Amino acid sequence: MSKAHNKKRNVGIIYELLLRHVSHCLIEGKNKEAQKALDILQKRFSQETELYKEFRLFNALVKSTVTNTSIAAAILTEAKSAARRTDRQKLDREKSFLIKEINYSLNDSSFYKRRIPDYKTYASIQVLLNNWRKKDESDLTQMVMYESKVIDHLLSEKKDESDLEKHIDPDVNSLVIKILTEKFNKKYGEKLNEEQKELIKFYVFSLEDNTQENISRFLFELKSKTLEKITRFKDTTDNDVILEKIDDVSNKINNLPVEEINDQSISKYLTVSRLSYELVGDLQ
Repeated sequence: MSKAHNKKRNVGIIYELLLRHVSHCLIEGKNKEAQKALDILQKRFSQETELYKEFRLFNALVKSTVTNTSIAAAILTEAKSAARRTDRQKLDREKSFLIKEINYSLNDSSFYKRRIPDYKTYASIQVLLNNWRKKDESDLTQMVMYESKVIDHLLSEKKDESDLEKHIDPDVNSLVIKILTEKFNKKYGEKLNEEQKELIKFYVFSLEDNTQENISRFLFELKSKTLEKITRFKDTTDNDVILEKIDDVSNKINNLPVEEINDQSISKYLTVSRLSYELVGDLQ
């Protein structure tokens, strides 16, 4: 690039920075600050905005992997058409409002200083999107160079996503997954087990679909299964300390709601799943 890339107007970078800000705030216990960033994401990236449309296109180019050059070229052709349907003035205006709101609403002097591992790729894709939208005004030499870079990226083998992300629909709100996973891993210093991943997936789908039937059923089954394991464990242990505490644990699990679905309740059920997982080993 002939000059420093403007990360503040890079839709992929700014979205990633917002995610990192939310995660950092939650880990530090700054829930109000985290909510400010979540509000910005919800407001500025709503589905009717040009910003959201550009982000979906940007994300597709970042995440996709293809096996041959002809498929990669076809993807670029479709992406170019989609980019050129963007309302440039509206998009520029939305980006300006987004930057202004971040600067004035978030109390984070290091917001733009956080490292983005795929920075060069993100920059190449944004420059290419910008050039495509300029049509006849675009820099042809620059456009060809960045199209080649993006094709190479599409053909490259991507780093494995987490097991959880492999099981979710790409339209699911990955922000919730990132936050919950990071919060739980920070607390317990270990990876989520398969049941916990399934629980978060159900939670995210319930947010997307605005329904709770499936996750309530999942929570009920998890609670029942764990209580049964605790009862079996109680019958097989002679540890006085455990026997003294086990009824209290059972009561707390039994009193957990299955209809009240939010971050706090899901966090508790993640702990229940962890307990259930550990009891399996103890009962074998």
